Amino acid sequence: MKRASMLMLMLSFASAGTFGQKLMPYSAFKRGESLTYRVHYGFIDAGDANISVAQDAVKFNNQPTYHLVGTGSSRSTFDWFFKVRDRYDSFVDEKTLLPQYFIRKVNEGGFIINQEYMFNHTRKDVTVQRDGTDVPRNAKNKVFSIPDFTHDILSAFYFARNADFGVVEPGKTITLTTFFDEELFPLKVKIVGRETVKTKVGKIRCIKMHPITQQGRVFKEEEDLTMWISDDLNRVPVRLQAEVVVGSIKMDLKEYKNLAHPLALEK
Repeated sequence: MKRASMLMLMLSFASAGTFGQKLMPYSAFKRGESLTYRVHYGFIDAGDANISVAQDAVKFNNQPTYHLVGTGSSRSTFDWFFKVRDRYDSFVDEKTLLPQYFIRKVNEGGFIINQEYMFNHTRKDVTVQRDGTDVPRNAKNKVFSIPDFTHDILSAFYFARNADFGVVEPGKTITLTTFFDEELFPLKVKIVGRETVKTKVGKIRCIKMHPITQQGRVFKEEEDLTMWISDDLNRVPVRLQAEVVVGSIKMDLKEYKNLAHPLALEK
């Protein structure tokens, strides 16, 4: 990946938690769910991120879909240093959770990316409509070949939450392929074990994992990213902690609404 925003980090590496294509019924989330995170850059309260499922059912190509939304923004006190205004929208098939249409609007420090992805899983391709500060005028649209079960970064996140984790085995590595930033990106994660995490919403029992990152581009080492997801049927990302080339980033769950199942809170 060429760039790694606050929101994209969480979505991409949370998505790596799936165990192949074996799924339970799609019950890990429901319409109206909302997850809000506080983002810290070092000791600075830098921004907020939110991922949600729209309440209303939406049809795309006459098929019912879920409308998934992810937003990330820097706080006003951080804008002077690096202003971020990101939004991702994904319309996914209600039965398969495969993406049909994906919108990416990114503004990070004046670097602008506007993309629309049209997925055709029958032809196994995706058409990308592009606009932004680094896109030549003669290269606005492009078609890419994709394998079966390819997701965008947002649909992969919700798909992964419904996967069958089975027995959590420390040291086990799992891979999921997504299409993002105009390239196929293999997401890999190594399971560490279980751990309880203290957050603003309480102490949450979690599964701890190390998403394996690409050394040298954003991260110093392959295991410089750690993620904790709730050890329950929701599989909610609770905390993300990353050591990046230019410092450290931490994201913590600060609010949740309309979860499909009770959160794994400890008394």
